[in-house]
Amino acid sequence: MIKSGETNSRSFPGIALNADLVITGGGLSGVCCAITAARQGLKVVLVQDRPVLGGNSSSEIRLWILGATSHMGNNNRWAREGGLVDEILVENTYRNPEGNPIIFDMVLLDKVKKEPNITLLLNTAVYAVEKKDATTISSVKAFCSQNQKEYLLSAPLFCDASGDGVVGFLSGAAFRMGAESREEFGEKFAPSATYGELLGHTLYFYSKDTGKPVTFIPPEFALKDITKIPRFKTFNAKDFGCRLWWVEYGGRLDTVHDTEDIKWELWKVIYGVWDYIKNSGNFPEATTLTLEWVGAIPGKRESRRFEGDYMMKQQDVIEQRTHEDAVAFGGWSVDLHPADGVFSEKPGCNQWHSKGIYQIPYRSLYSKNITNLFLAGRIISASHVAFASTRVMATAAYVSQAVGVAAAVCKEKNILPADIFNKGYITTLQQRLLKTGQYVPGLVLKDSQDLVQSAVITASSELVFKEFPGKPLLKPLTLSVAQLLPLQKGEVAPFVFHADATGNTELEVELRVSSKPGNYTPDITLAKQTIPLHPGRNCVDLRFNTSIENTAYAFVTFMKNPAVELHFTEKRVTGMLSVFNSVNKAVSNYGKQTPPEDIGMEAFEFWCPQRRPEGHNIDLKYHQGINLFQAENIRNGTDRPTSAPNAWVADWNDPQPRLTLKWTAPQQISTIDLFLDTDYDHPMESVLMSHPETVMPFCVRHYRIKDAAGNIVAEKKDNYQTHNRIQLEQPVITDTLIIELEHPSANVPAGLFAVRCY
Repeated sequence: MIKSGETNSRSFPGIALNADLVITGGGLSGVCCAITAARQGLKVVLVQDRPVLGGNSSSEIRLWILGATSHMGNNNRWAREGGLVDEILVENTYRNPEGNPIIFDMVLLDKVKKEPNITLLLNTAVYAVEKKDATTISSVKAFCSQNQKEYLLSAPLFCDASGDGVVGFLSGAAFRMGAESREEFGEKFAPSATYGELLGHTLYFYSKDTGKPVTFIPPEFALKDITKIPRFKTFNAKDFGCRLWWVEYGGRLDTVHDTEDIKWELWKVIYGVWDYIKNSGNFPEATTLTLEWVGAIPGKRESRRFEGDYMMKQQDVIEQRTHEDAVAFGGWSVDLHPADGVFSEKPGCNQWHSKGIYQIPYRSLYSKNITNLFLAGRIISASHVAFASTRVMATAAYVSQAVGVAAAVCKEKNILPADIFNKGYITTLQQRLLKTGQYVPGLVLKDSQDLVQSAVITASSELVFKEFPGKPLLKPLTLSVAQLLPLQKGEVAPFVFHADATGNTELEVELRVSSKPGNYTPDITLAKQTIPLHPGRNCVDLRFNTSIENTAYAFVTFMKNPAVELHFTEKRVTGMLSVFNSVNKAVSNYGKQTPPEDIGMEAFEFWCPQRRPEGHNIDLKYHQGINLFQAENIRNGTDRPTSAPNAWVADWNDPQPRLTLKWTAPQQISTIDLFLDTDYDHPMESVLMSHPETVMPFCVRHYRIKDAAGNIVAEKKDNYQTHNRIQLEQPVITDTLIIELEHPSANVPAGLFAVRCY
């Protein structure tokens, strides 16, 4: 028993923690930064002011995680972010294909708690900053509302991943809030004052069918007149969760200090909307529905943006500008919303896509005037227009992984964040990021410590693609479709395809490529053919009589004709897929982007894959053969398809696919890294949307590694992850490693992007 009758004032217990890096904010950005830094050997304190991790992706807010893949609705092929954010999304898809937000909370908590180098403080809010001098943070103060403890968190390096930039604000870091004018950066898409300077907040709700009639009595504060919402006629009884992202408010208020007022207005709207659905009589199907959950914390889009040594702008995104200090990439559209949100007469968003992914520079990831402060998540150094693309969670988390590795470089070199660029350590940072699976467009890993670089590599087989084996599927050509194929430079050989026609008709076929290496926007047509078809089955010898200048992906394009059934196949291969000139309204894709002339955006067509179980390949034959799936690809320094597959793929008929690595002398090997194919084209939305499988069909599930004597060094069964790091309990000394793989299925040959040994 504790009993005290003292009348003197008291204070809460104080706890002092020292770390190498203190990260404020436990959203997806803070989580990915923390785990990445911890795995690089740093002692990390992660401070989160909420009871769970994940921020906007958590069960408290329930927004799906997206980035460059954009719901598979743009031309960014194989663009899912790598490293930790990939690991988390693959894990969640395996454990939680239904998109249950509670399970996703568990996945994040589990990932963080597994890391011994992370001290996690939940329900703990940073409220003060102490400084060593005008430009240096020495510690932050935080308070936990649940245990009534005060924390003093000290470190040489700090990272603000808090979304609103609490540490940056308190420390005096330079920041901006609101939109820049067109004139400041020459951004033609900069919004006018009438459109608004800030994106607002959103609250979501979930409904549930109880199977029996349910009444709803709205609260007094609920919106009474639903017609105040211009789009009220689009409400229905089936939409819920983040499908209602456009229920947005607050863009004309202070999106930090007015957040509670914004929340109340959103509650007013949500309960008014539900009253309308339940009680207007317009939705008899809602009779048995109940309101299962309403968010209590707004999902925030925009508040403060902090200034680094470089501020990204519209041109960086749309022109895909290159940066010598690139450490990440983005690919979401430039996605601005009207400041009046749900009460606006304008469309809920205004999205314009670039033709491909773009680089994000390191100089945008630290404060220009607080020397030991990293910027992570949506607060990085970007204009309002560029922020409209970089703000989405997967992109925000991806740049945060770069911060985690940068912090490790700073500690090891005893330097400050800006010194990585200014003192010539940027290549060190970039190469280290690539080793973790952080793909950066235009960069290639060159790792002198990797023993595989000096090995002789042989394979039991190498796929030379000539055709898809097995029986074809017949599908009507109701959409224009293209087979995306990696072709070697030089003359394009003839193709053979089969089509069934209901009568005499013509089929237009084109060979297209992208105007920029690494893009997948087919904006250049190299050749066209108009092919007459007769009723029934047609076997067509397709000759384009053209060549391509460099090894690249080409689009063998079949223009839509409902009178034709094209032959497809269920077979799939790493680095090959079909794309369709289709519509995806969720990301403002209407088959073609046609922007006004004065906003600095480009016009082009969208050619996007279909989600499995659709999206079958076109059953083409290419008798010359595509010889780009060689074993040498496992050490070429690129771990996903770009202008080529960058993977070793075994032949379809290889009964036991295997790679052999042989050295001229025995090597001591302690660590083996394998990078497998978990389909970087699948976006893996984390909540609400479900996924057709828990393991990507290209992923090798079972493998074993043997030494020269045939001893099993390592074995893995039921793998589903991209990056497999094998840390041997005892180093093995051998002049040979044999990696035996099993084909993922009868429809997919085994493939492998990279092997690295240390």
